[in-house]
Amino acid sequence: MTDPMRIQPSELDQLPDRDPEETAEWQASLDAVTKAAGPHRAAQLMRRTLERGEAGGLPLPKLLSTEYLNSIPTSAEPDFPGDMELEAKITAYNRWNAAAMVTRGSKHGVGGHIATFASAAWLYETGFNHFFRGKEGDGSGDQLYIQGHASPGIYARAFLDGRLSEAQLDNFRREAGGNGLPSYPHPRRLPWLWEFPTVSMGLGPLSAIYQARFNRYLSARNIKDTSNSHVWAFLGDGEMDEPESTSALTLAAREGLDNLTFVINCNLQRLDGPVRPNFRVVQELEAQFRGSGWNVIKSMWGNAWDELFQLDTTGALLERLREVPDAQFQTYQTRDVAYIRENFFGVSPALTELAKVLSDDKISECFHTSRGGHEPRKVYAAYKAAVEHKGAPTVILTQTVKGFTLGKGFESKNANHQMKKLTIDEFKDMRDLLDLPIPDSRFDDNAGVVPYARPAEGSPELRYLAERRAALGGPAPARRTQPLAPLPAPADKAFASFDKGSGSQSVASTMALVRLLKDLVRDKTSGKRWVPIIPDEARTFGMESLFPSLGLYSPKGQTYDPVDRDQLMYYKESESGQILNEGINEAGSLADFIAAATSYSTHGEQMIPLYIFYSMFGWQRTGDQFWQLADQMGRGFVVGATAGRTTLTGEGLQHADGHSPMIAATNPAALSYDPAFAYEIATIMKEGLRRMYGEAKPGEDQDVFYYLTVYNEPMPQPAKPAVQGLDEAIIKGLYRFNTAETAGVEVAAANAPRINLIGSGTAIHWTLKAQRLLAEEWGVAADVWSATSWTELRRDALEADEALLKGEERIPYVRQALASAQGPVLAVSDYMRQVPDQIAQWVEQDYSSLGADGFGLSDTREDARRHFGVDAESIVVAALAQLARRGEVKATAVKEARERYGL
Repeated sequence: MTDPMRIQPSELDQLPDRDPEETAEWQASLDAVTKAAGPHRAAQLMRRTLERGEAGGLPLPKLLSTEYLNSIPTSAEPDFPGDMELEAKITAYNRWNAAAMVTRGSKHGVGGHIATFASAAWLYETGFNHFFRGKEGDGSGDQLYIQGHASPGIYARAFLDGRLSEAQLDNFRREAGGNGLPSYPHPRRLPWLWEFPTVSMGLGPLSAIYQARFNRYLSARNIKDTSNSHVWAFLGDGEMDEPESTSALTLAAREGLDNLTFVINCNLQRLDGPVRPNFRVVQELEAQFRGSGWNVIKSMWGNAWDELFQLDTTGALLERLREVPDAQFQTYQTRDVAYIRENFFGVSPALTELAKVLSDDKISECFHTSRGGHEPRKVYAAYKAAVEHKGAPTVILTQTVKGFTLGKGFESKNANHQMKKLTIDEFKDMRDLLDLPIPDSRFDDNAGVVPYARPAEGSPELRYLAERRAALGGPAPARRTQPLAPLPAPADKAFASFDKGSGSQSVASTMALVRLLKDLVRDKTSGKRWVPIIPDEARTFGMESLFPSLGLYSPKGQTYDPVDRDQLMYYKESESGQILNEGINEAGSLADFIAAATSYSTHGEQMIPLYIFYSMFGWQRTGDQFWQLADQMGRGFVVGATAGRTTLTGEGLQHADGHSPMIAATNPAALSYDPAFAYEIATIMKEGLRRMYGEAKPGEDQDVFYYLTVYNEPMPQPAKPAVQGLDEAIIKGLYRFNTAETAGVEVAAANAPRINLIGSGTAIHWTLKAQRLLAEEWGVAADVWSATSWTELRRDALEADEALLKGEERIPYVRQALASAQGPVLAVSDYMRQVPDQIAQWVEQDYSSLGADGFGLSDTREDARRHFGVDAESIVVAALAQLARRGEVKATAVKEARERYGL
């Protein structure tokens, strides 16, 4: 008779079986147990067998999901080391003040969120009391990625430990006056408290992974010993739907980041309703993390459930939990015991019998209050197991009730994310539930105002809180803000070598930047501080020469013989490698950059990240992370290589970048430059190092980052003009590169019409050719200007306008620079016209622009530029048209030029 379990062929059939008879006996035993004792018993035996084999070190594949139970049984929980009673009081005060703060602020209409912290209070308090290390020890401590919507609870704790006042709590979400609290973790708005912006959901988990990885990088390169630093990321189960939340899970497992713990608060609700209405999000997340190689700890049920599980001799309870969807379990939390008896237990005879021995109080406790995330012993056990686990990152999946302790009007309601206040009566019920000593006399029933609550100075609660934080290294979260010693400036020769130009040799500006970087990383004082970051395009940018000299960071080093080992520029990985090569992964690369760019505050170590990327795939793809970088006050250099809409030949619409500088202009922390020549790049980089890492000028903001666009078109690099004040002009954004006279072009008439051609980036070369054509073929004298930064020119002009409104006399730099310019201005770039048009309203001369508007296309540079009307001949026609409108050349010249150049 054919074995029904063996009808389908197995992949194991490809391998020799040393004892087929023994194999058949094992299979027959499983069949017999299934038939005699049922599938539940058979599955239990199989899980026990797999568990035993794994414990014995057998190379067995892990199950993607385990039973719907706590990973740590109550009997295996460690002793709780704290004073449970005092910690409960502290947590109660924090719950209260978080709710009071948001409610008091609601009268101003500024909003706020209460329910998230209410569900997660013990997740934070257990960490603050026993695990989260402050910075007063090694200057680094632990890195805490706080769930953004839980921020009121963190403010409440800072109030309890004396770091915030009642007045500041009353200014929650009211920052304009200068003494307010930001809505969420925003380091730029509250730099002494917050380290990591997290409320753009999905970026917190991604950044936490790369922060943990960067901590290892610092240690591996002997910059700083970060072995004691642990990264904690507090996340919502709904947040895990963001692609960024799970995009780097395998990296964390692959590199064995056991210095990282995710705590996912599974309150089963997102912003509008259940996370997985018809499914079970905990089981889904467990499978996802286990499949990615993470250690998974589930802490779902409180102690009250122990009795139920002990009574489940048939497996019916576990089977029922396995099939009930999250939305239904959310409903159980809000319904009475009779409903639960009928709809949960009444579906099978076995469960009906089980329910008969359960009191109404027991059922109510289990389904209404007893969750793993609400019991400090459960949370402590999970955290302790997480930090002690070695070889892999850990995720803790803990179940809670959204809005817990806020009353029936809040708990588990779909709308509780949008509910901003409690009534006076609801607060009184909450006070009684939390057993807080707040008399009725402190409530203003008429005005609807509730008081803040804080134990008296010297009380056991405040002493305990202070003692626990002192033992763990000081307050947390806390951002290190004390000034660091400036980094020594690199030798001038690294920058001065670009002053002489390239002679007859053509050099792309990308190559010029790479050559400068090579010199800078060799600097004996600051060279080791550089962190080159590349998303798998190093060879495109000509950076492969850095591979053997700097090495690519890998915690495993190089375990293979590289295919190009016999070549000079072979692919070299190293445990102490300096380059971070992230593969085809811009989001991960920028997460690397953020970790390095903020190391000065996170670890007290100044690092100089340089993130170079395929221009089109930078700002457009990861704009939200650039905003995160600005909020976190990161410093470093961002380089958009292969820039421009027409300069990258043949690649086409999705590669042709004609708008990134416009996106960058929206980020206040980004200093955006489009340098034309190698000496401009050197000048900008030198200034960036001084401003961000050296001696800052009075009133100068160091918390900025520099964005440079560089091109892959080889062009002659001219020598740096010997002009006084040129460096300052390059940094400010505009200078006259030459005049018609100094350029050596001959204009027949002494009083020839004049025009000013302003070019940025590679467009400067088209304007130089147009300058010659205008002189030689049309008798027009053109001066050529280099606009190194349209954005900085605009920002300076905006500041000047603001100063004028305050009664201060100030002239925008762009107007000062062009004061002596004769004739109209024609601005040209390889970007959409909005980029050069940023300065239009402040130019006193007649102003017009040319740019590459629209979608990119595949073609040669010459034909693409002709298509967009930005090549030299098109510039000539546009210049003649501008002069014709002024009556300075004949109108027929425009038509003649179009026909001559075939436009």
